[in-house]
Amino acid sequence: MHDAFTKHFSTLKDPRQSAKVSYPLFDVLFLTVCAVITGAEGWEDIEDFGRAHLGWLQDKGLFKEGLPVHDTIARVISRLDAKQFQECFTRWVNSLCEATEGRFIAIDGKALRSSYDRSSRQSTIHMVSAFCAQNKLVLGQVKTDVKSNEITAIPELLKLLDIKGCLISIDAIACQKSIAEAIVKDGGDYLLAVKGNQEKLFEAVKSELKSADGEVVKSKTETKHGRVEVREYRVLPAPKSKPFCDWPSINCIGEAMSFRYDKSGKKCSLEYRYYISSRALSAQDFAIGVREHWGIENSLHWVLDTAFSEDACQIYRDNAAEVLAAIRHMAINMLRNETTRKASIRRKTKMAAMEIEYLEQILVGNLSTD
Repeated sequence: MHDAFTKHFSTLKDPRQSAKVSYPLFDVLFLTVCAVITGAEGWEDIEDFGRAHLGWLQDKGLFKEGLPVHDTIARVISRLDAKQFQECFTRWVNSLCEATEGRFIAIDGKALRSSYDRSSRQSTIHMVSAFCAQNKLVLGQVKTDVKSNEITAIPELLKLLDIKGCLISIDAIACQKSIAEAIVKDGGDYLLAVKGNQEKLFEAVKSELKSADGEVVKSKTETKHGRVEVREYRVLPAPKSKPFCDWPSINCIGEAMSFRYDKSGKKCSLEYRYYISSRALSAQDFAIGVREHWGIENSLHWVLDTAFSEDACQIYRDNAAEVLAAIRHMAINMLRNETTRKASIRRKTKMAAMEIEYLEQILVGNLSTD
């Protein structure tokens, strides 16, 4: 396992001077990944995990000179090159699942809410992640630059991914011609939400969908809590006129209508959302694409907060927040990829913490040497 881990992250450079290295980089990194899988939230938790399982680690040839204290672990992890780590992460994910055409990939951002450094007034870190809807794996992530936003981070994230034949869905902030062009150029298709930041396009899409019928698919759900939801999805071929023709390879436009009625509170809500796509989507495919995009909230962001307490993590030293965010993504992928036990991600972290044999099973299944 450790050898396979070292192989996938072999290009990651040790930031320390070789003469001053007491603990091998990959020993510390392997310890950190294992601890995070079991629910460790900070440096002291990682040290505590290592002390509790030092015999297990040493049986694998790690930490022959003993375990580092949490300050040393923090210093090593925080000084890693975050970009190198992201590249290694992507290489590892590709070893888990073969890239296949036809995937739905949702790209969305999430703020690490407790990463604000009051002493230096460092801004809260914002990560942008790519999430594959079919297998619910994180494919990659990058941090937005200081004084910037997702518009600049998304092209960097796309460079890490193999998106050929994939449908890439992104929120309205990324409804930019340059991003659409980058997706098409790399062999993918885009499904972009359209809002007021592209005012002319937004009004044109609304007008077209209001004046024409198009292909429609509907769905209705009723919950046990007395809430009724009706959804309707409609698509039309994109007109050849402006402003549509200004968008790279635009093929269709779509409307997603959501109606909710709360029986107990007798409250109603009605919402319309608009989209453009470079793929000729049927109403059914459009509906799937829209629903799969919102799955990133429940399947990734919500899990990061409930199972790993990401929003409460007050780590911001150097590159630590960005690297730990990627390690949490590794942990989610590993736990989700382990299917012998049917349980939530949070429950699996607890089982891995209590059963070292189960942790080893998780690692073996995700760190192939092939």
